[in-house]
Amino acid sequence: MLGRRKRICRFCENGDIYVDFRNEKRLVRFLTEQGKIVPRRTSGNCAQHQRQLARAIKRARHLALIPFVSDIPR
Repeated sequence: MLGRRKRICRFCENGDIYVDFRNEKRLVRFLTEQGKIVPRRTSGNCAQHQRQLARAIKRARHLALIPFVSDIPR
């Protein structure tokens, strides 16, 4: 292998304990163009923060802070 660097959890790096569902700008970074949640191996989050992230995205979707699906025509 070419020595790929291990990704660092952005939430651990900043010292965040809790992922807040009200911060839409931060949550949108972890969504694909289709509106799917980016997996842990791609985002580099630790397991604890990935679970919190998924829960926060689902809560934000339910409260209509972020859309369930993006408006990209096929």
